[in-house]
Amino acid sequence: MFSTFRTDPRARSTLRWGGAIAALLVAQSLLLAALFWALATQANVREAEAGFRADCRGYAAMAPAERLEEIGEALTRDIHRDRFLALFRANGGLLIGNVARVPRAAPTQGSAVLPVEPTQLPGKTSDTARLVVCALPDGTRLLTGIDLDDIDHADQVVERALLLGLVPGVLIAIGFGLSAGRRAARQVDAVRQLTARIAEGNLRDRLPVPARPDSFGLLCAHINTMLDRIERLVGEVRGVGDDIAHQLRTPLTRLRARIERAMGDAADRSAFGQAAADSLTEIDKLLGMTAALLRIRELGDHARRSRFTSVDLARLIEDACELHRPGAEDEGAALRCRIEAPATMDGDADLLMEAISNLIDNAIKFGPVGGEVGVVLSIEHGAPTITVSDQGAGVPSAERPLVTQRFYRGRHDHDGVGLGLSLVNAIAELHGMELRFADAASAVSLACRTSVVSRGMPLDPHLR
Repeated sequence: MFSTFRTDPRARSTLRWGGAIAALLVAQSLLLAALFWALATQANVREAEAGFRADCRGYAAMAPAERLEEIGEALTRDIHRDRFLALFRANGGLLIGNVARVPRAAPTQGSAVLPVEPTQLPGKTSDTARLVVCALPDGTRLLTGIDLDDIDHADQVVERALLLGLVPGVLIAIGFGLSAGRRAARQVDAVRQLTARIAEGNLRDRLPVPARPDSFGLLCAHINTMLDRIERLVGEVRGVGDDIAHQLRTPLTRLRARIERAMGDAADRSAFGQAAADSLTEIDKLLGMTAALLRIRELGDHARRSRFTSVDLARLIEDACELHRPGAEDEGAALRCRIEAPATMDGDADLLMEAISNLIDNAIKFGPVGGEVGVVLSIEHGAPTITVSDQGAGVPSAERPLVTQRFYRGRHDHDGVGLGLSLVNAIAELHGMELRFADAASAVSLACRTSVVSRGMPLDPHLR
């Protein structure tokens, strides 16, 4: 058994945790027992000293003759002989009482345990008492005290009660400590094994979370949420390389074929120049794709939140409409912008402008020719709302979960790489917003999860 504890890390961990918890509980039990013992004994002392002070005040207020008579009656009433009461002259001679002489070093304040010489205990010439000696107004001294036999008996009863309760309490503490230590070691070991598997590259394992979790269960739930996020991010990072390789293969092949054909077929400088211009257009498209991917990645780490400032959404909408109005006219569309209520939010004005511009550009390109594109800033449910709408068909319900994925281009055959809504979604997440799609109209929404809600239209999934 001991060799198992020496070689098994989990057993050593259980013993270490259990021993620490058991030691803590045992120390707590001993401390409580000592505190109870001290309070019990001090209570007896305080009660006795209160009686001594009452005796000193009472007898000091009496006349000498009355005092002698009262002391005699008090000794007569003490049938159990557990009181010591005596009155002495100033020179130490006994006037009345059951103590032969004043003990040496008798206290005049407080009390002390001293030996006394009783005079009314047959067969007993010495005893031990807690007593006090107080001076009276006529120069006499009063000794008042109590026998310690009853107090000692009460203390013994308290000691036996504490021992009877402390022994099983210590055993229970040790058992509970070992049980709690085993449970804590098992929980820590589960986390250790999980982290070991994660370090080996397995990101799919999770910690068990009970139906009614305690503090450790809540910690496991948070760890699982963190692992879900890590797994998703790692999957996205892995997917970026695959996406780039897949999406660049076709344009690179086309670019190579175009250059190769131009080198063989171009008969004059003009034809060769046109081939070079077409090649540059294709290269610019590839560079734009790479820049968009890098921008989405930059937004994903939320590093730009440190540069957030208060953004005037009304001014932002006006600038976006002013920027896109000429392009809308060229496409035969009417761009209508309306500010129903002024609003502000914390964010990056350049990124918000980019997201709104993408939505407006998407509405212009994919709305019907001669149609109308609307941009409205309003307040809904106490939060600012930006609504961009067109008169197009919108995004079908089946495609809505897909349109924010990189390179998704849907059913349309328009020029583009399918990164527009991915970029808008990244900007929305950076600002604590959510990209939503309306069911009854051609609208896509940028809805803030807390204080800012931006609504817009389920546009076609090909933002440029």
